[in-house]
Amino acid sequence: MPHWCVLSAVPRNRPALVGLSISTLRYYEDQGFLHIERQNGIRNYHAEDVGFVQFIKRLKDMGMPLANIKRYADLRYAGSHTVHERMTLLQDHYRFIEAEIKRLEGYKNNLEDKLELYETLIKRNEID
Repeated sequence: MPHWCVLSAVPRNRPALVGLSISTLRYYEDQGFLHIERQNGIRNYHAEDVGFVQFIKRLKDMGMPLANIKRYADLRYAGSHTVHERMTLLQDHYRFIEAEIKRLEGYKNNLEDKLELYETLIKRNEID
């Protein structure tokens, strides 16, 4: 991919490139998640914009609240002096994910126990 691309020129390719709908991209821009350069009214998505959109999507997929993603975006656009604060946001979310994994592991273990019980019951039934 070139260092920049004009995604607006071919709207059908935009969602495929970043994995989001056009309306979602516009929403992110309208809400300030993205600061997209325009030339003659056409949005120019540079490679770093596309990468950041994909990062936003991953954060959302990981369950980060939109308010936190917005805060991260604001800090990113504010400049490199915000790296520590951005790192703190990501560390907080990492801890959240770790807790969710532990919670889900507990559910998984419970489900495995139940499945083992059913397998035992089925085997007993086959023997009888």
